[in-house]
Amino acid sequence: MLRRLSATNSFDILANKLNIIRYKHYKVMQVVKEQIMRALTTKPSSLDQFKSKLQNLSYTEILKIRQSERMNQEDFQSRPILELKEKIQPEILELIKQQRLNRLVEGTCFRKLNSRRRQDKFWYCRLSPNHKVLHYGDLEESPQGEVPHDSLQDKLPVADIKAVVTGKDCPHMKEKGALKQNKEVLELAFSILYDSSGQLNFIAPDKHEYCVWTDGLNALLGKDMLSDLTRNDLDTLLSMEIKLRLLDLENIQIPDAPPPIPKEPSNYDFVYDCN
Repeated sequence: MLRRLSATNSFDILANKLNIIRYKHYKVMQVVKEQIMRALTTKPSSLDQFKSKLQNLSYTEILKIRQSERMNQEDFQSRPILELKEKIQPEILELIKQQRLNRLVEGTCFRKLNSRRRQDKFWYCRLSPNHKVLHYGDLEESPQGEVPHDSLQDKLPVADIKAVVTGKDCPHMKEKGALKQNKEVLELAFSILYDSSGQLNFIAPDKHEYCVWTDGLNALLGKDMLSDLTRNDLDTLLSMEIKLRLLDLENIQIPDAPPPIPKEPSNYDFVYDCN
């Protein structure tokens, strides 16, 4: 009987040790994964830079980062902070909207797709400063800077725009064989629909310009800006604005509820009448 109990105890101790080893191994793998992911987010341009970033992200540094992020997350989820976010979000969205419209006023050079699906011609499109007309026209070559409004031959009043469509919903992406082209072109395509059958087709030079133009056009039509760029800008600017407004309250505990209103004084003899 004693031997059986001893053997059982030995087994339990060994099992516990093995579980501890597995747990430690899991924790180590989680830290290594986080080191790699955080190092990659800095977009190192070489293997040496990547190795340097990994060396700077020690286990102690990872713990500090986690603790800081956890504290910030807890602070930013309190009710007063959420109410502040809700209050200033419209201001931030208006700021983003103005930035998008300003970029449309500057204009962008786009490539044209010919009948063979080659992008070998250029055209330029820009919004008028009063945000009422889109000016556009063909170019012989890619411009070095902004193209003046008066050198662009065609105009489209913003009031005539019926809708903005993207991706496979674009008319130039529905043509025969168009959907067989690479996915990148499909993700950069958008079109302006106007009148009964009029259309202005775009292939953005990159994802950033795609987001800027689709956001700006939606803003002109009074619609929401739904791009990933807007979501990232909103999160970044909201976080910065809240941190700036809370600088004077650093290391001060913010209560969930406002303090109670004190009782009225027994008299107002302390009030001085300036008259």
